[in-house]
Amino acid sequence: MTARNGEREKSSSKEPNDKMNHSQLVRNRIEKSCMIPDDEISRKLPKEILLRILSYLDVTSLCRCGQVSRYWNMLALDGSNWQKIDLFDFQRDIEVRCFGWGSVRFLSKANCFIRFSPQIRQGPVIENISQRCGGFLKYLRLRGCQSVGSHSIRTLANYCHNIEHLDLSECKKISDVAIQQLSKNCAKLTAINLESCSQISDSSLKALSDGCPNLSEINVSWCGLITENGVEALARGCNKIKRFSSKGCKQVNDRAVIALALFCPGIEVLNLHSCDSITDASISKIAEKCCNLKQLCVSKCTELTDQSLTALAMNNQYLNTLEVAGCAQFTDSGFIALAKNCKYLERMDLEECSLITDATLQNLALGCPSLEKLTLSHCELITDEGIRQLAGGGCAAESLSVLELDNCPLITDATLEHLISCHNLQRIELYDCQLISRNAIRRLRNHLPNIKVHAYFAPVTPPPTMNGPRPRYCRCCEIL
Repeated sequence: MTARNGEREKSSSKEPNDKMNHSQLVRNRIEKSCMIPDDEISRKLPKEILLRILSYLDVTSLCRCGQVSRYWNMLALDGSNWQKIDLFDFQRDIEVRCFGWGSVRFLSKANCFIRFSPQIRQGPVIENISQRCGGFLKYLRLRGCQSVGSHSIRTLANYCHNIEHLDLSECKKISDVAIQQLSKNCAKLTAINLESCSQISDSSLKALSDGCPNLSEINVSWCGLITENGVEALARGCNKIKRFSSKGCKQVNDRAVIALALFCPGIEVLNLHSCDSITDASISKIAEKCCNLKQLCVSKCTELTDQSLTALAMNNQYLNTLEVAGCAQFTDSGFIALAKNCKYLERMDLEECSLITDATLQNLALGCPSLEKLTLSHCELITDEGIRQLAGGGCAAESLSVLELDNCPLITDATLEHLISCHNLQRIELYDCQLISRNAIRRLRNHLPNIKVHAYFAPVTPPPTMNGPRPRYCRCCEIL
């Protein structure tokens, strides 16, 4: 009896081993079958050529190729094809479905399936992408993927050491822990977008300054916890920065901007929109130290005066974009200095610079022949004469394509007559310009048939009716 029981125990212990061996054999056969081309194109073209062809496809096309056959699935999922991934279009459409021995990622918007090998564990999409792509992945855009958390980014950092460009904007669950892991493992990182990541603080900037010396582009707009301490630490450790944006960061002040000027002299693009404690001292230092500055946004920085514009005019001749909306202390003298020295200006936003007059337009017409877009909304001292001089300048005939004149109460039909000579004008904004008539707009369209005119007119008050109820009229503005 004892011997028989022993034999039974041995046979029972063999059964699970046999099952495991059988399942392993099945998997091996499936994997071998994936290596055998089963169509004429795949048999005639070498694997290397097919991989090169697939490398030009986007995520959706790769997913669809992966459905053709097992062999094409293997080729489509090769890490070399996944160097650049943009999941913005799938931010709300990623689901997880499990099928037997593997896992499938389903992108419902594109109706595509991707089958991952059994070695990759089942879990969130970013973790699986990280493990599949490994060192091949260089560009990843997760803008708006709000389900992505710090754990996913930590996995990404552990597997994808060669990542260079990472967009995490509007990923609300990302915290300092994730950025610290990135800084430890991803030394090749050159660009990171953390816009609207509300949990990000100075700790993230300090970590990036320690671990990512090649960083050249960073966006921390609307990260309310960022202060001058974090920006200064970043500037000291990452002196290759060329593009910096801190839009809406109220705690970014003169000290932070001066640190950028001193330690990052190669800055070309700087966005300080709504950093309302900024003064002329820091902008003058930027102008002095950052001679290659090309784009500057200081809209809603209400403390700035003409001193800033004069400093830019003296030091930054290659400036091509200037946004100063809401800087109500700027006057004609500052813009005249700019027009004389900054010949390459292409885009200017002067909205609510309420002290400027036609003199600014006269000098822009003479000194800025490349001007393409000009915003003068709420500049209430601008008149038809200023527009006449602008239209007669070198920029009007060749370059000017967008002109915004909202809420300019002194503008009349004569302005539109002057603009007829602007052959490249594509769009004009005339909201709340009460002295502009429909007939003038029609004449402008007759000469410039492709132009888009945005304006509205208050509806005419209907005459009272003698009999019956008064008819109803829509009180909405009429959009042309």
